[in-house]
Amino acid sequence: MRISELSRRSGVATATIKYYLREGLLPPGRATAATQAEYGEVHVRRLRLIRALIGVRGLTVSAAKDVLDVVNEGKADTHELLGLVFGIRPPAEGDTPARAPDEAPGGGAGDVDALIAEMGWTVSEHNPARETLTQTLHTLNSLGMEYSWRTLLPYAALAEQTATLDLDQLQGPDDPLEKAERAVLLTVLLEPALLALRRLAQEAESTVRHRS
Repeated sequence: MRISELSRRSGVATATIKYYLREGLLPPGRATAATQAEYGEVHVRRLRLIRALIGVRGLTVSAAKDVLDVVNEGKADTHELLGLVFGIRPPAEGDTPARAPDEAPGGGAGDVDALIAEMGWTVSEHNPARETLTQTLHTLNSLGMEYSWRTLLPYAALAEQTATLDLDQLQGPDDPLEKAERAVLLTVLLEPALLALRRLAQEAESTVRHRS
């Protein structure tokens, strides 16, 4: 297919496709003339993944390229691929992880470290979820809710079960492109559905407790 058809099939503007080609996110098509090329289904799938990584996951072009480079090299290392999709980038030499001060009101990074240790998890110091959790605990406590990291342990146990289900679904495909697509699906696109299920369950539980 020509680039115009690729644009129509993928929903990505022609100018954006050309940009992805220049940046190396999208492999070149088969040249048919000096200024023309043919593209195939792999390009449609690749653009779908790029849109998910940049448009939905919110990765930078550079971070998305890291994910795609793993796909290009034919690696099927699920752990590395998931880390890149999560936005856990290997630190540059001399970098130190960004940590919230432990003396901050309502606790800091130390609380998150304690929770992780209690759960027996091995987690990268550069996982952005650490900072998210630290800031959430700080906000809850600043509102006078007195939320300690121990209060989150039952939720952490449920999250662990969810993670097991997630990773089980990544065990099947050997194709790196399909594995990357599934990783984005499970880590980003499925999250609103999980939140929706929680809201439904909360209403159902409230009905049992307060309307029965």
